[in-house]
Amino acid sequence: MIYFDNAATTWPKPPEVLETMHYCLEVVGANPGRSGHKMSLVASKIIEDARQSIADLFNISDYNRVIFTLNATDALNMAIKGSLRVGDHVVTSSMEHNSVTRPLNGLWGKISVTKVRCASDGTLDPDQVKKAMRYNTRAIILTHASNVTGTVMPIREIGEIARQAGVIFIVDAAQTAGLLDINVAEMNIDLLAMPGHKGLMGPPGTGILYVGERIILKNWREGGTGSNSAVPGQPDILPEKYESGTSNFMGIAGLGTGVKFVRHTGQSKILEHELALVNKFLEGARRIPGIKIFGPPDGASRVPVVSFQLRDKDTIAVGGALDQWYNIACRAGLHCSPDAHRTLGTLNSMLVRFSFSYFNKPDEVDFALQCLRELKDRNINQFSSSGCNN
Repeated sequence: MIYFDNAATTWPKPPEVLETMHYCLEVVGANPGRSGHKMSLVASKIIEDARQSIADLFNISDYNRVIFTLNATDALNMAIKGSLRVGDHVVTSSMEHNSVTRPLNGLWGKISVTKVRCASDGTLDPDQVKKAMRYNTRAIILTHASNVTGTVMPIREIGEIARQAGVIFIVDAAQTAGLLDINVAEMNIDLLAMPGHKGLMGPPGTGILYVGERIILKNWREGGTGSNSAVPGQPDILPEKYESGTSNFMGIAGLGTGVKFVRHTGQSKILEHELALVNKFLEGARRIPGIKIFGPPDGASRVPVVSFQLRDKDTIAVGGALDQWYNIACRAGLHCSPDAHRTLGTLNSMLVRFSFSYFNKPDEVDFALQCLRELKDRNINQFSSSGCNN
């Protein structure tokens, strides 16, 4: 299998991630932070080390502000619903994932939202964000990079706009954590949401929310924390304030090891490899008649995500044929980002998405290009309703 669906979940994982998780399940196995025996203390230390590694990667001064979540969607729900109040106004973009748009939609009637329209390649003008702000704007919520076009947003500039205006800056780093340099202090990020299972090389079921010093969120969940058990309400200390119940210890341990892999390998080295694959694909695709690429023209302004259409070919059928005939895993559909497809004009036609990882190889890209050359001349109608998971 050639796996080009890394924007959904990175695969394979580094071997050491699997080894760590196996060790935790077979040898440690205890509930971290709930007991004073040796096994529980070892489990707690593993989680603490993971928290510190994450803090170091994103220049977070207090590692207790690293909150473990179920995934990036869970983290974004915590950030959005925990920080907004009735009557607030929010500025966001037209390239957001449903992990942003649906929580905002869930607050319909309580808040107002302005979606700044991005350009046809997914780029965003910071001045338009500034112009969209109102007297009651409480937050700017923005993806760091589109999961459809890979377009990188001007986070640093918009963070400065947010800080000067005194509003909360919430960043969805689902496609950039582990790839692009993210410095929460320099970028004025108040709340940073990210998955553990993509660029950070961890397992599914893991996520992170950084809660900045200026932010006090409404509690998302309450319950056992293993500390201050006599207190009737949720403790105010971090991270316990936002973490309740038994943690995904094995997953967090794997995530911590994934982060260490990223730091040891180097984000710049990982990104260089992945963007080389992007540029190789873009260069080859330009020589295929009938293929249309969406997003920035080269890898310089995008993360390793490329979406495209084949002329006169059903998008879902292309994805199905790549899977069934050529053993290439990709994603065809709306990618849980209908607003982005409205921006691109592809809501009805949809797109095929290739997303590359550090473990993909140049010859896999060459093979995929050859497959697309063949597909443009083949009848693939039998796949038009197969494998569709928008």
